[in-house]
Amino acid sequence: EELGYDAVWLPDHLLPPAEYGPVYGGAHEPLVTLAAVAAVTGRIRLGTSVLVLPLRDPFLVAKQTATLERLAPGRVVLGVGAGWEAAEFAALGADFTGRGARTDDALRLIRHLHTVGRGPFEETRYAFRTGVFAPIPTAPVPVMVGGVSDAALRRAARFGDIWQSVGLPPETFRTRLAALRAHTSRRIEAGARLSWPGARRAADVAAEARAFAAAGAGHVAVWFGPLDGFDDRMTAFARTAGLGG
Repeated sequence: EELGYDAVWLPDHLLPPAEYGPVYGGAHEPLVTLAAVAAVTGRIRLGTSVLVLPLRDPFLVAKQTATLERLAPGRVVLGVGAGWEAAEFAALGADFTGRGARTDDALRLIRHLHTVGRGPFEETRYAFRTGVFAPIPTAPVPVMVGGVSDAALRRAARFGDIWQSVGLPPETFRTRLAALRAHTSRRIEAGARLSWPGARRAADVAAEARAFAAAGAGHVAVWFGPLDGFDDRMTAFARTAGLGG
C-alpha cells in the first residue's frame, strides 16, 4: 500500500499433489490471510486469485466473504476458478468432471445470499427453503473469474464483474479479451497476471505490464517469486513502473 499498489491477490490450493511454490502458490488460507491484511491496510483491494470454488462449501464462502467485506467495506473481490488439478480433486473426494457446473451453481447461490439473504433458493446442486443469511455485505462482493479457456470466458461473461488471465503474453491476452467481449455487452474489468521470480530486469517487467495495459488490461497482478528477494523486487517494480507510492 505504501509503495502505491492497488490490490493484494492470494492463491488457493487445499491439498495439492506436490509442495507449495511456483505451481501451487502459498500455503496460507487466502480468506483468513486477507482478513489480517485488511486490519493493517486502508485502501487496497483484497482478492483471491483464485479460490478453487468447487472444492469449497459455497454457503461458507458466502459467509466468509460477506464478513470480510464488512470488515473492509468495498475492498473485497471474490476471485474464483473451476480448478485444473485433477489429483487435488481426487484427494478431496470431489468430482472433477462436473466442476464447471458446480462452480456456476455456487456463484448463483453466493450472489443470492449476498443480496436476498434468505430462502427460498432452488438450483440443481444447492437449494434451501428457509434460513436467514447474515451479515449481508454493504454491497454485493464483486466476482472475478480467472482462467483463459472458453468455459472460463463464458463464465466471466455470465457471472463476472472482473476477468483475469494467467499465463498469456499481451497479444494473446488481447485476443482472449476480444473473445470475452463477444460474449457480453456488460462492462467487465479485465486484468492479467504475470510472474517475476527475479530473472529479468525491473524495466522489462514494467514494460510487459504496460503492454498488457495497451492490450486492454485494467489491472496487472505481479507475482514476485520466492520470499527471498520478494521485497526488493516489489519495491523495484513499484519505482520502475511509477506507481507513485
